[in-house]
Amino acid sequence: MSAATKLTIALTAVGLVTALTACDKPKETAPATTATATAPPPPPPPAKSAPKKEPAKPRDDCPEGSAGPGTFKEPCQASGDARIMEVKWTKKLDDSGPQFNVKSLAKKTILFGAIVVYFYDKDGKQLDVKVGDKTTKKQRCTGRIFAGVMKPDESAKLTFSCVKKAHVPEGTETIEGEMQMVGFADESGKKTEYYWRNDDLAPDERPMGGIKAEKKK
Repeated sequence: MSAATKLTIALTAVGLVTALTACDKPKETAPATTATATAPPPPPPPAKSAPKKEPAKPRDDCPEGSAGPGTFKEPCQASGDARIMEVKWTKKLDDSGPQFNVKSLAKKTILFGAIVVYFYDKDGKQLDVKVGDKTTKKQRCTGRIFAGVMKPDESAKLTFSCVKKAHVPEGTETIEGEMQMVGFADESGKKTEYYWRNDDLAPDERPMGGIKAEKKK
């Protein structure tokens, strides 16, 4: 055997051993990941319900024939012909508007008022009122409309800033007013303590003369 043949056999043996060794080496694997269980977040606390608002208690000093808490939204509510103030047109109508004689029938000082005014023709037919682009059956004026306060049994001749001459319909022969709501002053005379109201006095459709006061026997 020649020396070249021996060298070839030796190199072939070395290559075979190297290949067998490479096959026996275990494969490297990526480290396994372990899933970590996450606890679910705690449920939100139950929403607190708003405490129930107790209904306002009726006042014990509402005017006779009325009842209620006396607030603006829930006044001492009256009905029928019950009136706190008498309102009569003086037949005077100038640039300031119609003038009324207003008399308080209340036992307490009045600071706030809501007057509703109606207009009638010579036949007693109720006339519509034009206010801007709108037509209504009555004209209303609300707020501190007495230029101060009205004391018990006090009378005053008044015109109201939101019942103007322009509101008086053409053909008006008679003007009538009703004090639908009043507010009684507190001890300071500067704030309204509680309210009275009678919606029966001021419907949209109202015959001339309105609800007549019943004569007491």
